[in-house]
Amino acid sequence: MRDRVPGMFRQPDSTTCGSAVLVRARMLADPDYDRWLCADDDPGQRFADEAQRTHRRTNRMLDSNARPQLPWPRALGTPPWALAHELGPGASRTTPILHRDRAWDRIVGTERPVAVYVGNRFLPRHVVLVVGADAEGAQVFEPASGATVTVTRDAFLTGSLSLAGWDRPWFLVAG
Repeated sequence: MRDRVPGMFRQPDSTTCGSAVLVRARMLADPDYDRWLCADDDPGQRFADEAQRTHRRTNRMLDSNARPQLPWPRALGTPPWALAHELGPGASRTTPILHRDRAWDRIVGTERPVAVYVGNRFLPRHVVLVVGADAEGAQVFEPASGATVTVTRDAFLTGSLSLAGWDRPWFLVAG
């Protein structure tokens, strides 16, 4: 398998952070999909194409199982309910973060990747993927840069995340 260049798996535009998170989560969960995506001559472009395809699927009137879902304007990104559905059957649910310490414990307590909607004090604006965590910090795939960065527990609890310019955690999408 080709070596991965940091930033290779970057969201293709300003509205595809959630779909890029879904593609990255699938890469982590499905080694065959990961190999297929990385085997392309331009894996970064294949990743971008997959993120766009995923974005179209998550924002339409029917979900991937042809069940009705609330449509969502693509210009507003990926809705939390569609992201939860795409992460896996029965595996994920969307939970507002009312108590950051409890949310942190939930992140640390799961072995699966956790999507986190982050934003400013008024609105959630961006989605990232926690790919590993312990009591002190979390490894977070940040799709705007395509990098995996460390977020400390303290930064999460104080709402000073600095992830693509957004600081406050809003929702968890986790099992």
